[in-house]
Amino acid sequence: MKSSGPGIGLRTREWRPADHGRLAVSEANPARVYNYLVGGKDNYLADYEQAQRFLGVAPEVRDTALSNRRFLHRAVRHLAANGISQFLDIGAGLPTTPNVHEIAQAVNPRARVVYADNDPIVASHGQARLSVSGTTMVKTDIRSPGDLLGHEELRRLLDPAQPVAILLNFVLDYIEDPENPVGIVRRLMDWAAPGSCLVLSHATGDFIAPDADRDWGVISFGDPVSLVAREHAEIMEFFAGLDLLAPGLVQLPSWRPGIGAESDPSRVWAYGGVARKP
Repeated sequence: MKSSGPGIGLRTREWRPADHGRLAVSEANPARVYNYLVGGKDNYLADYEQAQRFLGVAPEVRDTALSNRRFLHRAVRHLAANGISQFLDIGAGLPTTPNVHEIAQAVNPRARVVYADNDPIVASHGQARLSVSGTTMVKTDIRSPGDLLGHEELRRLLDPAQPVAILLNFVLDYIEDPENPVGIVRRLMDWAAPGSCLVLSHATGDFIAPDADRDWGVISFGDPVSLVAREHAEIMEFFAGLDLLAPGLVQLPSWRPGIGAESDPSRVWAYGGVARKP
């Protein structure tokens, strides 16, 4: 979804939510726009209108967003079926059925899930709706992994001595190189016990035709926020020291595809992979 247009590692204007506690329905919100793109119901007219502007520039964003959700579902289901009972979903976004806990608990009813997001609107929705046993929502920023890992709700629900799946789906796209995204991932995986897994998806420009006409400057919310669409080799750096599960870091529809409709790979501008900590 968070594609940068032609070129690799291209910075572009992108949205971010205003930092306020009230529910502003007259202004588009990134989490609600994404919620609309993947078929959710927690969105309003402003979000619909922004999504339509986005789709007018790059209709592939809906295919990419939907493919990302399907990849997440497959990865969570696979890990839950193979003994992972703890999940940390960072940058979780608005609750969208099926949620991570619904997928994991369908396999293992004792699975526990911590959702984390820095968007106050997301946190408010999550705290109101994710009241299922074994789940919680915390408002925190991935740029401060120590605060996240030290959060009392996370410490209450997750046992760092046991394997945990850390989910980073379309999150590191928002972290620029000077903010050390590789270091952030390393900090998270250092905290996790052996046998833990990293589930990661990331936007790329690898599949955008060089002559594609894309005016990304029209997609913005207030102050500019830089976004990095990294190429395959750059994304592989996040998996350093981990064992990639087959089929490796691949275009989202190619990661262990299941039965049912999937997006046209040519319209999915993102990679995904799952790796295990030795």
